[in-house]
Amino acid sequence: MSKAPNAEAFIEEQRRAIASNPDCGTSHYNLAVALLGQGKIEEGEKSLMTAIECSPGLAEAYVQIGGIRLKRGDLDGCLDWNRRAVKMKPSFSEGWGNIGFVLLQQGDLEGAIKALKKATAFNFRFIQAFATLANAYLMNGQIKESIETNLKAIDLSPEFAVAHNNLAIAYLEDGQTALAVEHADKAMELGYQVAPEILKELEPHRS
Repeated sequence: MSKAPNAEAFIEEQRRAIASNPDCGTSHYNLAVALLGQGKIEEGEKSLMTAIECSPGLAEAYVQIGGIRLKRGDLDGCLDWNRRAVKMKPSFSEGWGNIGFVLLQQGDLEGAIKALKKATAFNFRFIQAFATLANAYLMNGQIKESIETNLKAIDLSPEFAVAHNNLAIAYLEDGQTALAVEHADKAMELGYQVAPEILKELEPHRS
């Protein structure tokens, strides 16, 4: 069954709410999210801008615009809008997670780690932020911290394949080859494609 009719009904409901109260930022935001869900990116973006005009403190709208910028390949734009989000709402874990992700893409490892530590502090169940933080630690040569952070991700979700893959790499770097093999196998069991060079390096350590 398609959910499209329900989405259309929701969109109409938000349009009616806006017609009766044009300055309600939340209605503009809800409309934007529904439009984005239908792939109407430009229309959704306009509604997000209107939501911010009506409610400048609506941090979620800033993050949504950042997401649109990211999809367009505009990392600086994504970073800017997420920084605006956490300025409005300093404890907004999603904003910090996005900032960390972009800074990691841009090679600012220290900045990424700082932002991702905030993301996980404000939301201790933010599994994707833990995985990205673990990756940032690994890239920064902080192997022990990477292992510890990946283990937190797996504690939250034992079937999280990315964390098992990252653990395999971190344990390999740390010389704990038996654990590296174990987590590489687990990642593959969960459908993750472990890099061929990692598997080749692990081959001599299989019993």
